[in-house]
Amino acid sequence: MKLTYSIANINEIINGTISGNNASNIIIKDLLIDSRKIITAESSLFFAIKGERNDGHIFIADLYEKGVRSFVVSELPANIASYKDAAFLKVKNTLFALQLLCAHHRDSFDIPVIGITGSNGKTIVKEWLFQLLREDKNVVRSPKSFNSQVGVPLSVWQINEEHDLAIFEAGISKHGEMGLLQQIIQPTIGLITNIGQAHDENFQDQKHKITEKLKLFDHADLLVYCKDYLMIHNEITNSNHFPDLEVFTWSRKSRADLLVGRITKRESETEIQAVYKNNFIHINIPFTDEASIENAIHCWALMLYLEYENNVIAERMKFLSPVAMRLELKEGINNCSIINDSYNSDLGSLSIALDFLNQQKQHPKKTLILSDILQSGKNEEALYKEVAELIHRKGITRLIGIGEAITRQSHLFQTDKIFYNSTTDFLQNYNSVFFRDETILLKGARAFGFEAISKVIQQKAHETILEINLNAIVHNLNYYRSKIKADTKVMAMVKAFSYGSGSFEIANILQFHRVDYLAVAYADEGIELRKAGITVPIMVMNPEEQSYDSMIQYNLEPEIYSFRVLNLFEETLKRSQRNLNKQIAIHIKLDTGMHRLGFEPDDVNELIVRIKNNKQLLVKSVFSHLVATDEAEHDAFTWQQIKKFTEMSDEIQSHLDQPFLKHILNSAGITRFPDAQFDMVRLGIGLYGIGASSTEQSQLQNVSTLKTSISQIKHIPANETIGYSRKGLTTRDTVIATVPIGYADGLSRKLSNGKGKMMVKGKPAPIIGNVCMDMCMIDITDIRATENDEVIVFGEAYPIAEVAKDVGTIPYEVLTNVSRRVKRVYYQE
Repeated sequence: MKLTYSIANINEIINGTISGNNASNIIIKDLLIDSRKIITAESSLFFAIKGERNDGHIFIADLYEKGVRSFVVSELPANIASYKDAAFLKVKNTLFALQLLCAHHRDSFDIPVIGITGSNGKTIVKEWLFQLLREDKNVVRSPKSFNSQVGVPLSVWQINEEHDLAIFEAGISKHGEMGLLQQIIQPTIGLITNIGQAHDENFQDQKHKITEKLKLFDHADLLVYCKDYLMIHNEITNSNHFPDLEVFTWSRKSRADLLVGRITKRESETEIQAVYKNNFIHINIPFTDEASIENAIHCWALMLYLEYENNVIAERMKFLSPVAMRLELKEGINNCSIINDSYNSDLGSLSIALDFLNQQKQHPKKTLILSDILQSGKNEEALYKEVAELIHRKGITRLIGIGEAITRQSHLFQTDKIFYNSTTDFLQNYNSVFFRDETILLKGARAFGFEAISKVIQQKAHETILEINLNAIVHNLNYYRSKIKADTKVMAMVKAFSYGSGSFEIANILQFHRVDYLAVAYADEGIELRKAGITVPIMVMNPEEQSYDSMIQYNLEPEIYSFRVLNLFEETLKRSQRNLNKQIAIHIKLDTGMHRLGFEPDDVNELIVRIKNNKQLLVKSVFSHLVATDEAEHDAFTWQQIKKFTEMSDEIQSHLDQPFLKHILNSAGITRFPDAQFDMVRLGIGLYGIGASSTEQSQLQNVSTLKTSISQIKHIPANETIGYSRKGLTTRDTVIATVPIGYADGLSRKLSNGKGKMMVKGKPAPIIGNVCMDMCMIDITDIRATENDEVIVFGEAYPIAEVAKDVGTIPYEVLTNVSRRVKRVYYQE
């Protein structure tokens, strides 16, 4: 049972001022900061948080239309009278108000709270502790990696009277943040995982960062940590800050409460031996990597402190599941899209996954394949009643339930539904015609083996994939938004299959994050986006005569760059009877120095006359293309272009009644020529993580990772040749790996014979011999690798810019050359 709060209660807690009608009658159950994640609109309270790059106030009108009636704001809407039955709580700082409310909520519960911080492993440790403790405890925990100034209060808000243990993680990026999080979490038990280099630039040094992180435990009763991180150990033991803090330590090197001894790695598991209270004990975990071993020992130590018998711990450790840190969107059979989140199933992660499902607009039909929810601590009927309500609110079209418990409660679900007792039962009855033209969310506890379902419904594909990080796209968009004036609009370029990244998926997330315009190269790209549910204005940069009618039909806006194009488009308008009383948007391209497309200065007067004489034409923007914004030696010419554009566009505007947008800057120009932002900027390659300078590159996140795997390993003696034309010569006994990527996938043949490389196990492996059509060979002599190991063609460790340098080209070409036959996998953390 959850505590309820009236608007009047909340206003008193956050020291706000109420405006609006029905203010005191609304009961709040859910807090909302993201307009995509409405659960129950009428009982949701939206906090309009203002950040450096986004302002939640712009979403108020949309949320009101969706049924939300309660808002915490720092500015009242100008048209507040139109929100007839809404309540507005005005405060100075909406983020602080959110934190204040959730700290008050935390004060209402007297249960053990585990607070976790550190540079790495926080989310894994939290999730594993949940897996290990949920059999005995009703545990509430942070969803995914909700550990920020916003994520922590939203996590704490989940506590209700049914919970007897809470586990929350806390992350910081600068001085002063942890003190705020401590007041919200108020942990009774602390755990710090380790210390790394993340966010070092915002702290004086590592000691300063450790001191800040340890503030989470100012009033904790106990702290668990590894003594081998000496800076952490010294700060805890030498500081006067923790006089009454009990500690539980573990170490591989020195005396500790849990002294870890031999660690034995086998093919798919690791045995960890230790001494605890003078007894030899051990556990086995189904992982072999060092990070998992350390994370497991943290959990082991904490459970020992909680007085669990080691045989109980060891039994549970054997069944630890991998933690899915991201939701992946893949192509499925019969034109379906698949979201795979099949490692765990609980209410919190189900709600997050359903939100991600609802962000996908390519199919109106949405199917959920859901297993039994294990060890929830709730009564079965009550649990599935809650699940049924959640599914109903999220608008799921069809439910496929798998498991005996969910089948027993099938009567609770009101949507189109079918149930199976087991995964095997489903697969035995499966037929490929089950699914067509829909988005499918796979959400199952690991014990149900949904990997088998994923295998049959996922589109069979090439072993080589291009991973696209949607979080990085948003980060890069926000970086550039931070560089422009508040009223400057953004046109995002999604031409050329979004620089190889996939048009719809990128357009969908850009539309949600409110870019003002999209730009495509050809009309068919824009038509596909319209069919997939993209409604944002779209400019077509290379309109072709045969596509004009379709452009009008799908509300696409052509770039007009010559009188020939203008003539042809006007003729189409005359033939199109249905548009006689409708103005059609166009964009005028001016040539200021590129000398590729566009009207010249001598064309401007005739162009003005033509536009004024055709009342059907509505000029939405006038723009030009800069030649060399990323090359300082041409800055004088760039300023000439900007001056010419200003003169030409001002002349056009002076003769037209309707104002239009002006834009000339591309990604590089945004940072290098801030005084030329005009009304809009065009964001292209920068959006996809390619900066114009090393300084800018350091602020952007990698979006695309092209990866493949080793098909076969061969041991080749010295003085043999590799590949076509015998171009690859072994100068020593050589180990080569064949990988399934070639020039048909977009891998340039210029990378042949050692000019290019790939990354295996974090080490460079030179390409040996000529790149073939469908595969190539790499030299892994100095790398310990096995068949099926992952190979990175480009990504974080081997950036696209370096690949382009090796090829002798530009990053644009490397990205856009990735073949359409390479499967795109989209993920969101």
